[in-house]
Amino acid sequence: MSSIRNNWTRAEVAEIYNSPLLELIYQAQTVHRQYNNPQEVQVCTLLSIKTGGCAEDCSYCSQSVKYNTGLQVQKLLDVQEVLTKAQEAKEAGSTRFCMGAAWREVRDNRDFDRVLDMVKGVNELGMEVCCTLGMLTESQAQKLKEAGLYAYNHNLDTSAEHYDSVITTRQYEDRLNTLANVRGAGISVCCGGIIGLGETDEDRISMIHTLATLPAHPESVPVNALVAIEGTPLENQKRVSVWEMVRMIATVRLTMPKAMVRLSAGRLEMPTSEQALCFLAGANSIFAGDKLLTTPNPNFNDDKAMFDLLQLQPRESFKGELAMA
Repeated sequence: MSSIRNNWTRAEVAEIYNSPLLELIYQAQTVHRQYNNPQEVQVCTLLSIKTGGCAEDCSYCSQSVKYNTGLQVQKLLDVQEVLTKAQEAKEAGSTRFCMGAAWREVRDNRDFDRVLDMVKGVNELGMEVCCTLGMLTESQAQKLKEAGLYAYNHNLDTSAEHYDSVITTRQYEDRLNTLANVRGAGISVCCGGIIGLGETDEDRISMIHTLATLPAHPESVPVNALVAIEGTPLENQKRVSVWEMVRMIATVRLTMPKAMVRLSAGRLEMPTSEQALCFLAGANSIFAGDKLLTTPNPNFNDDKAMFDLLQLQPRESFKGELAMA
């Protein structure tokens, strides 16, 4: 069995990434089978609990106040409304429920208290509860952990070298500090990125290298394809190909064998055949439901049909709880 390593060199990651594509897929599937059940895919649901009005200038995002994307700003949802959505997601087959708020950072106020109540409620439903709320302090991470938070998502988005071309309102180090605070509180880390932001292959390799050399690998690595949104600076970016997604997913799988590799944004434009290639390359998680925060996504019925066709089975909640220990 291949070993779990945190000492990858940039050159080693590049060699994997640049392997002949079919060989890369074969190697990734081989390692995937050593650590995971290849027929099992985790189904997650992502709900926007507070939409728009974000002070950040992430150039791919419809929720920034800097851009006119026609997005309807929505204040923080009520706890009961969120718990109803979580119950619906559970009944539709999701085992992880992620709540996203368009904040630059968490503030210690009544809104955060309300989020803590949401976390407690979703946890009581027996689902893995995840949040993505922006930057976190150590004490805030600890409060979320005490409320029952299972995972925290905070993506690097891209490489350190390309980051300033995408976002100027915070630093790459801010991202890494939040990840350290999450890890320090004993919360599972969900961290990946987006391809199609105008980055090079070297940037993609650099981002994977950063993730694969963290003190502990993220338990979950989302791989997103940019969905170009009108009104954002990246509105004219062309869609990334399935081969680019496959190359990313396979390299993530080979460098971080135990991680859940999430086939995230961009699935709506991918037919079942393309998604099947991503599963073959080592992806073993999807986000289900008709929206990813504000981005359109395949509906539950389409995903059920895909699971039936490919004979995939949903992964149970909390199955990997001790897998990364």
